[in-house]
Amino acid sequence: MPSSPNAKLRPLQLAAIIFLTVSGGPYGLEPLLAQAGPQAALLLLLITPILWDIPTILTVLELNSMLPVNGGYYQWVKRALGLRFAFYEGWWSWLYTFADLAIYPVLFVTYLDYFFPGVTAYKIPICLLLIWVSAGINILGIVPVGRVSILLSSIVLGTFALLLGYTLWKWNGHLHVPAQTLKGSNWTAIGLGLYTIMWNFIGWDNVTTYADEVRKPVKTYLVSMALAFVSVVAIYAIMIVIATTVGVNPQRVSEQGVPLLGELAGGRWLGSLVAFGGLASMMGLYSSVLLSVSRIPKAMSADGLLPARLHALHPRFGSPWISVLCCSVVVSGMVFWDFGELLIIDITLYGAALLLEYAALIRFRMKEPQLPRPFRIPLGVPGLVLMAALPFAVYGLALAAALTDEGGSLKPLLFALLTLASAELLWQLVRRRLARKS
Repeated sequence: MPSSPNAKLRPLQLAAIIFLTVSGGPYGLEPLLAQAGPQAALLLLLITPILWDIPTILTVLELNSMLPVNGGYYQWVKRALGLRFAFYEGWWSWLYTFADLAIYPVLFVTYLDYFFPGVTAYKIPICLLLIWVSAGINILGIVPVGRVSILLSSIVLGTFALLLGYTLWKWNGHLHVPAQTLKGSNWTAIGLGLYTIMWNFIGWDNVTTYADEVRKPVKTYLVSMALAFVSVVAIYAIMIVIATTVGVNPQRVSEQGVPLLGELAGGRWLGSLVAFGGLASMMGLYSSVLLSVSRIPKAMSADGLLPARLHALHPRFGSPWISVLCCSVVVSGMVFWDFGELLIIDITLYGAALLLEYAALIRFRMKEPQLPRPFRIPLGVPGLVLMAALPFAVYGLALAAALTDEGGSLKPLLFALLTLASAELLWQLVRRRLARKS
């Protein structure tokens, strides 16, 4: 049923949307085993979220508790750093999310190929079908997206619970994890492994763009993010442990995907179930991320930074339907990139936008310490600076690896860097238009 404009998300619905926005299961994590190797994949998987995600989650919780409004990170940066950097934030976030969104239909076709070999020849029309079905669900409103997210999250989590249980039964409860070490690992491969993990853990700030549409947002976000984080880390670790237990060649997992693990553990039926979970995951990820990004043009157009028409809400469902349609049009043109290229573009743009959010956090602490903060990170300004340095150390390592990679990472990286630079050029055009109106 369509939702009314006044309907709001509850904790379980929000947790499901966060899970799908950030993760959706270990679909897309497959290259990590080949990049880091079985001896380092789990170690890298457990270290990276501590440095990359936990600082981001804490930052998002504090800023969102101060300003739980639609537009999320765009509104935080605007108040802390001004309209110019808010435009940067919105523009970069919009663009990186387009790359992020384009990944899911591409992977959807990959998992569909398990059931229908050769279907990749029809990649573009299948991608377009997924994009526009998801657009229709989003136009119906936020609560239908939440209900669909609970269903799809349950499918994904249930699938991997069964895969783990079957693996434990078949191997008599003995899970094999090789001793973990980074010693002897290839530098470039580790860096590209970081890109893979970082992408599989991004999106915590995206879920704040519809805070006005969440019931009791401060408490609900705290509970929902905690539930989602534990679920994400657990399901990723399960995938790596199952892969090392069944003894699969890492390159085969990278090429054939997670369904291969199900097939090796239980046969074709379990492989098919895991592949079906992949289809559910990609559908859920796409719909949830579209929900978040569609609220950003709405907020920017309200400030005159984008055409006012993007601010229009659907008269029946209360959704920013013009924004949803515009996002869908752009993503339809990005599915021509392959998965690896989209991943590098995505993370490079996301890291730059994230930097402005950390800057907003520190600026608020220095300039507006009196603002109520129902959730407050227990650190002073120097501690916050050090905390912010952790994810950017990881970001810098990944960028350095992409620059030294000879396997095709340089082209999408340069595209992403040029896209970052476009923000200033466009800002100058927007600033002149605003000046003429005033």
